[in-house]
Amino acid sequence: MHAIGPVLVPVLGDQLSPAISSLSDRTRKDTVVLMMEVGQETGYVRHHQAKIALILSAMRHFAQDLRADGWQVDYVRLDDPDNTHSFSGEVERAARRHRARGIQVTEPGEWRVRAMMHEWSATLGLRVRIMPDTRFICPLPDFFQWAAGRSELRMEWFYRTMRRKTGLLMDGDKPVGGRWNFDAENRSGPEPGLSPPALPRFTPHSITGDAITRDVLDLVSDRFGDHFGSLDAFGWPVTRQDAETLLDHFIERCLPHFGHWQDAMMAGHDTMFHSLLAPAINLGLLDPLAVCRRAEAAYRSGQAPIAAVEGFIRQIIGWREYVRGMYWLDMPGLAGANALDAQRPLPEFWWTGQTPMRCLAETVRSTRENAYAHHIQRLMVMGNFALLAGLRPQEVADWFLAVYADAFEWVELPNVAGMALHADGGRLASKPYAASGAYIDRMSDYCGACRYDVKRKTGPDACPFNALYWHFLDRNADRLSGNPRLAYPYATWARMSPEKRAETLASAEAFLATLQPAAPGWARSQDCSRSSNACLIARP
Repeated sequence: MHAIGPVLVPVLGDQLSPAISSLSDRTRKDTVVLMMEVGQETGYVRHHQAKIALILSAMRHFAQDLRADGWQVDYVRLDDPDNTHSFSGEVERAARRHRARGIQVTEPGEWRVRAMMHEWSATLGLRVRIMPDTRFICPLPDFFQWAAGRSELRMEWFYRTMRRKTGLLMDGDKPVGGRWNFDAENRSGPEPGLSPPALPRFTPHSITGDAITRDVLDLVSDRFGDHFGSLDAFGWPVTRQDAETLLDHFIERCLPHFGHWQDAMMAGHDTMFHSLLAPAINLGLLDPLAVCRRAEAAYRSGQAPIAAVEGFIRQIIGWREYVRGMYWLDMPGLAGANALDAQRPLPEFWWTGQTPMRCLAETVRSTRENAYAHHIQRLMVMGNFALLAGLRPQEVADWFLAVYADAFEWVELPNVAGMALHADGGRLASKPYAASGAYIDRMSDYCGACRYDVKRKTGPDACPFNALYWHFLDRNADRLSGNPRLAYPYATWARMSPEKRAETLASAEAFLATLQPAAPGWARSQDCSRSSNACLIARP
């Protein structure tokens, strides 16, 4: 290829920021921005219909903004008859089309995509420059340096490093309020009469609605109508302006109450006081540090209490940055991790929602309708069930990646394999997040109207979580009984009579025998291994 033309800058669907590093040193007269809607990305897992629509609409709006700002944009639509439906195929076509002299791109969020990028130079005969993603607050080399030599890579210690680095909620070198973490004040269950505010919805269906999003919804309905989920309630922000409106709503209406009820679950109140900003942040529509500074300003002005603001900021500069670092530190092995040898297939009701367990049915319903469930529904309902029932980590991770609007592999996989399923052997979390029905009863209003009785411990009418909890501990005793954080439950199990233990295990086995495996093809439409490609990255 005779390279005499401009530099080609591919911008991926989760890189929709005008400050993206790949454009930072480019001029408009010497650059072609390439944006690609490719079938490979919509189908390597069968993503929720609303998730596909969100990403495609946000991409098209971003391309429109770039053009208005003077950039030349080569945009390949999904329905382009010449679309190769792969990143590599479209980069090669565009490089030839524009006679590009080189390629400059921001590092992707996923291992398999970075592996593709490392092949481009040899395939195309062009210089390929992969730049760091500066939208994250902690560069990967800094995370690797933090992790090097540590025997335990706990998020809490990383979070304190990030507080010092950013200055968020700091008074000099001390944390505001004299404490780093106010989580103990953020664990209240729902109260009678609690009425969370309705979220603003950015609907394209009105007469003056968004034509770009309407076109995308028609496309997704036509091409992906057999995927999980619904488009009926679609209202995600697809532009920077809409994302800022959602942020304003959260700061003003939800943040003051967020901390107190951030773990609470209520039937029919799918969003509670949560922000729903994660998709906008992960796509690049909002800057995470700027979002945190808005929250900090609410505390400094007396608009929101410290426990709420600290808990929210910890989710972003703590968990979000930490799991991204852990993903790149532990891939590709994390994709196949299964330290507890969990082999049960994913049950069908994870897709259909047809289960008498009300907590699970409510979470799947919200997921199907909204491509959303909040973090406790994900961790302590779906994740907890998967852990206790011994579901295969790879199938669970595929489900989480497919169904949630904010799910990209770098954030989803460590949370599922590490935090929820303990499949990494405790590298991310110091103990499994296992709980009986009592936890769900305390943190939700689900149990009162459930077919099962949360107070019963065994038998066909007992909450299945109760017997499953002890079944999990018993079958994993060789792996987990030495964990000091599990000493009390194992001591309790040991004190039970042999008859009581046998009754409990039989009750769990009877329930597990009722689980029907999901039909093949719900999550992945083809055999696509998360870790099939090698990828080069500086590692400690």
